[in-house]
Amino acid sequence: MKALIAHLNPTVWKRANRLLIKKACSEFAHECILKPTVVETLDEGWNRYELTTADGKYTYQFKAILFGLEHWHIDELSLIKLAEGKEVAMKALEFIVEFQETLGIPDRFLATYLEEITSTLMSTAFKLTNETLDAKALSTATFQEVEHAMAEGHPCFVANNGRIGFTLDDYHKYAPEADTPFQIYWVAGHKSAATYTAMEGYDYAELMRSELGSEKVTEFEKVLIDLELDVQDYLFMPVHPWQWNNKLVHVFAEDIAGRHLVFLGKSNDEFSAQQSIRTLYNKTHPEKLYTKTALSILNMGFVRGLSPYYMQSTPHITTWIDGLLGNDSYLQNNGFTMLGEVATIGFQNRYYEALGKTNPHNKMLSALWRESPYMKIGTGQTPVTMASLLHLDAAGNSLLVEYIKQSGIGAKAWIQQYLKAYLSPLIHCFYHYELVFMPHGENLLLVLENAIPQYVLMKDITEEVIVFNEEMHLPEHADRLFTKTSDRMKLLSIFTDVFDCIFRFIPPILATRIDFEERDFWKLVAECIHDYQASYPELQAKFDRYNMFVPTFDRCCLNKLQLANTKQMLNLADPIESLKLDGVLQNPIAGFSNKESLKTQLETTTV
Repeated sequence: MKALIAHLNPTVWKRANRLLIKKACSEFAHECILKPTVVETLDEGWNRYELTTADGKYTYQFKAILFGLEHWHIDELSLIKLAEGKEVAMKALEFIVEFQETLGIPDRFLATYLEEITSTLMSTAFKLTNETLDAKALSTATFQEVEHAMAEGHPCFVANNGRIGFTLDDYHKYAPEADTPFQIYWVAGHKSAATYTAMEGYDYAELMRSELGSEKVTEFEKVLIDLELDVQDYLFMPVHPWQWNNKLVHVFAEDIAGRHLVFLGKSNDEFSAQQSIRTLYNKTHPEKLYTKTALSILNMGFVRGLSPYYMQSTPHITTWIDGLLGNDSYLQNNGFTMLGEVATIGFQNRYYEALGKTNPHNKMLSALWRESPYMKIGTGQTPVTMASLLHLDAAGNSLLVEYIKQSGIGAKAWIQQYLKAYLSPLIHCFYHYELVFMPHGENLLLVLENAIPQYVLMKDITEEVIVFNEEMHLPEHADRLFTKTSDRMKLLSIFTDVFDCIFRFIPPILATRIDFEERDFWKLVAECIHDYQASYPELQAKFDRYNMFVPTFDRCCLNKLQLANTKQMLNLADPIESLKLDGVLQNPIAGFSNKESLKTQLETTTV
C-alpha cells in the first residue's frame, strides 16, 4: 500500500497544488472568469497581479506576462497566497471553494468538481514522482515512451484528469501515466442484441483470428459449446477489465444470467492505455489495431461510454471520409493521413432503452478497432502525440525546444515544417469541403523523422468530425455529421480548436526558452495560410467569406462548460450551440493579411 501512495507526500503535493492553481489562474483569467489586477509593473513585459476572493479574506499574487490571445504566462515560483497580509499555504481545493461563486459552480456540482480537481492533483503528483525521462531524453524516445510521459492533460481544462470511478488499484492498473500493460477481457454477445459493423475487407471471423489468434478463438468457442450454446448465435466483444468488474456484471446481470452475455476470458496480448484512457494500444503486437472500449468513468465533463447505435455507423463514416479525402491530391502530397476506425461492435441494453439512446447506461458495452500508426508510417519515422509539443518536464524544460535542437534545422524551419504538416491539411479540409476535425493535441499523432515533422495522423475521425457544407451529399450513415450553423461559428472551429487550444501555448514556450519572438510565430502561421490560399485561387470567394485574417473572433470558454455542469458539459446532439462565448479575442494574424508585406518581414526571421 505504501508504494501505491508514495506520490502523496507533502513536498510533491505542495508542488502539484502550486501547478494546478497556476493553471487555474491562467485559464480562468483567459476565459474572463477571474480578472487579475496589476499591483506592480515590472521589467520586460512582466507585471505583478493579484486576485482577491469575494469575501476579501484571501489574495493570490503572481508575476505574469500577457501573451497573444490573452494567454497568461505565470511564473510558478512567484505565486503566493496571502491572508491578512501574511503568506499562507496554497491548496487547490480551497482555491476552488473560495472562488466558487465567481467561477459559477452550482452547489449540486461542487463536490463532483472538487473530486475531479483532487484526482487531477493526484495524477500530477504521480507524474512528478515517477518521471523517468526528461525533455531531452524524450526527444529521442519511442512512441509509447512519449505517450506515457505526458505531464498535462488537456491544455485548457483545469480539471482534466478526473477518472471518477477508479480505485487506487485501478489507477495503477489502468491510468496512462502508470503505463501498466494489462490483458483485456472478452465476452460473447448474443446477436439479438449485438451488432458487428465493418469496412470492406474486415470480415468478422478474419478480424477475430487476427486480433485473438486461432487458438484463442477456438478456446472462446469452447466456452460457448460447453454451455450448450450455438457459437453462430454470438459475436465476440472486447471489454475493459474495469468496465466488466464495475459496470457490466451489475447493469447487465439480466443478460449474463440469461446467457445473452457470456464471459469468455482474457486476451493473450497485453495492452497499454493511451492518453484518452479508453483507447488501448497493443503492446505485444504494435502492428495490430488499436482497441477502443467503453469505460464508464466520469472524466472531464463526460461519462466515457461508447454508443452501440453510433457504432453501427462508424465504419460507414470512415469509408465515406476515406472516399472523400483519400484521393485528394493536396492531402496526398501533404502526407495527411487518417487512422481509420475500421470495425465496431455494440451490445444494446434493451432494459435501459426507455431512458434514451444518449443515457450513459446505454453506452456501456461497445468497442471499435482503429488502425495502428505502424500501418501508416515509413522506415525511420516515429509517431508522437502532438500533445508533446506543449510538454514540460518536472524541471520545466520543453520537449518542443528539444525537438528543435535535435532536428538541427532551427526554430523557424521547424515551425514551418510543423505548420505544413498540421495546419495546411486542416484549412484545406475546411475551405475545400467545409469539414472540420477536433484536432487537439491528443487527437493527432505527429510523424517525425530526425525530429523534424513530416505529416500528421488524425485520430477520432468519426466521433469528432463536423460537416458544415449544406450542398454536400452525405450518405445515410454519415448524415449525423452535418451541423447547420453560422459562418462565424464555422470559422470559430479553426480559431478555437487550433489557435486557442494549441497555438496559444507555443509562443510562450519559444519566447521564454530560445528567444523566438511571439510575433514571428504568428507570422509563420499567416505565411502558411497565405501559401495554401495561393495554391487555390479558385476558392477566393470562400477565403473572403471565411476570412482568417479578421481583427477579432469569439472567445470560446471551455472551462465555463465544465464548471456549469461537470457531469455533462455539452449537449452532444447540438455541441456547437452548447458553447459558451464571452467577448472576443484579438486575432494574432490579423496584421499579416498582406502577403507581400509579410514576405518581407519573414526574411528577417532567422532563429
